[in-house]
Amino acid sequence: MRKKSEHKKESEEKEPAEMENQILDLAKQGLTSEKIGLQLKGKNRKIKINKILKKHNILQEPDMLNLKKKIEELKKHLTKHKHDYRTQRTLLGKEAKLKKLEEYRKIKR
Repeated sequence: MRKKSEHKKESEEKEPAEMENQILDLAKQGLTSEKIGLQLKGKNRKIKINKILKKHNILQEPDMLNLKKKIEELKKHLTKHKHDYRTQRTLLGKEAKLKKLEEYRKIKR
């Protein structure tokens, strides 16, 4: 069994603070927790990204953001194509999903 050197132990103690700063920097650039996780994929981290973002009140719910973006895209499409009934139906479904998520998380629009 291999022993860790003292140098590695010191760097491990500094690593969580450095990782937290790096996560906060990426969040300030507008990345969601999913994208931040992909950016930091290869690095060994012991801290959860969502916990850090919640602690600093920066957390954005990625599923709700994705739904809102999709709804905006569908509305934009429907302004040009008013008789696209399939898209109208899809829009109703997406809005219903968003409403259910908001009720689940008790968030007001």
